[in-house]
Amino acid sequence: MIGFDYGTSNCAIGVMQNNIPNLLNLGSHGRYISSTLYSPSREVIVNWLNKQLSAAEQVHFQQQRRWQLQKGQSVLRELALDGIPTELSFGQDALSAYLEEPDEGYYIKSPKSFLGASSLLPQQIELFEDIVAAMMSNIKRLAENELQREITQTVIGRPVNFQGIKGEESNAQAIKVLTNAAKRVGFKDIEFQYEPVAAGFEFESSLDKETKVLVVDIGGGTTDCSMILMDPKFSNDTDRTKHLLAHTGQRIGGNDFDIGLALKGIMPALGMDSFLKTGKPMPVNSYWQAVAINNINEQTAFYSQQNSRFLQQLCRDAKQPEIVARLLKVQQEKLSYQIVNNAEQAKIALSDHMEQQIDLNHIENQLNVTVDRELFLSSNQRQLTGITQLMQEAVKQAGSQPDVVFVTGGTAKSPVLNQFLKTQFKNIKLVTGDHFGSVTAGLTRWAELIYR
Repeated sequence: MIGFDYGTSNCAIGVMQNNIPNLLNLGSHGRYISSTLYSPSREVIVNWLNKQLSAAEQVHFQQQRRWQLQKGQSVLRELALDGIPTELSFGQDALSAYLEEPDEGYYIKSPKSFLGASSLLPQQIELFEDIVAAMMSNIKRLAENELQREITQTVIGRPVNFQGIKGEESNAQAIKVLTNAAKRVGFKDIEFQYEPVAAGFEFESSLDKETKVLVVDIGGGTTDCSMILMDPKFSNDTDRTKHLLAHTGQRIGGNDFDIGLALKGIMPALGMDSFLKTGKPMPVNSYWQAVAINNINEQTAFYSQQNSRFLQQLCRDAKQPEIVARLLKVQQEKLSYQIVNNAEQAKIALSDHMEQQIDLNHIENQLNVTVDRELFLSSNQRQLTGITQLMQEAVKQAGSQPDVVFVTGGTAKSPVLNQFLKTQFKNIKLVTGDHFGSVTAGLTRWAELIYR
């Protein structure tokens, strides 16, 4: 039995050892594997997945995906003739493969961000199900290699809300995708737990008395808050309903902070704040679409032929066409993920430095920009306001103030964000947990409790 944090930024697996959650090493990835996948072609993901399934599951899968498997087999033959490797890559290996040739193959980061998206077509939902199953299959295999035994029972973390719109409908869609994928790769017993509640269970193990705790989990894709009544004597209760006082959540996370920094810190170097020959300001919609990597519709629009023609015309109409041509290159060479990755790395560096230079040589030789903590803060005011509202709403729902605010999630590691949170609760103790491991550890404790 395992706790499985299928995260937006990273994935991790935990097992209980000597009554303590232990995060497993996942091969060369270590304890955390980035939530990324690279395939030489989108069409062959289904074929790779089919090879990983049990014989019994293959029968059902081949019936459901007959057309996709046939199409993928044709693409595999073409790739083989061209001497192109046909295996999928995951984690850092996937990012490296994408960065080597951004305009080739199929790269996806944080597929969890898309699972609750509205207006997805049935074939899009099937694709995401196959992507999630492929990632789960890879992680499950790595974990089983580490444990030297089969894993069949899991508790998977989930945000309070996968999307900001069509709440329960979006949540149901996302849970169905995750459940189908998990069953497909061999999990027999599957339960879900709110990620902030799981992080709270891990924090509860450190307490020595009854405490009302506001858990604030700022992850890669969502921010979730839970107000929980905690006490070590509750730790063996399999029904914690009466202790869960409030839940709030919205799709505000590390990806959004990266996108915000990319938009305000990088896009001006691509002409966002420049002018047309007429003296009018440059239209900014394409700049937003370029970095909106967690929005299917915006990315589809940015990489359309129609937008390619629009950007070419924009270059002709620009007062500084050589600068706007940089945006056209991003569109033609599919560099969106690379730009947002530049912003993400700068965000991480700003945890230790007041400012950071971003190298944009992949767009133009000797092109670089400098960002600092102040810009990071100003470029993400909307996200910070949203987090404030989520915390306030959780307190309001609970009808009382917390004794402690427990903060976790990779995004919360930023000192800028940490300082911001301290200003929101000036008279309440704020405790920072394991930014990356609290959720996994709590899911592992819950799995041990409900499956034992």
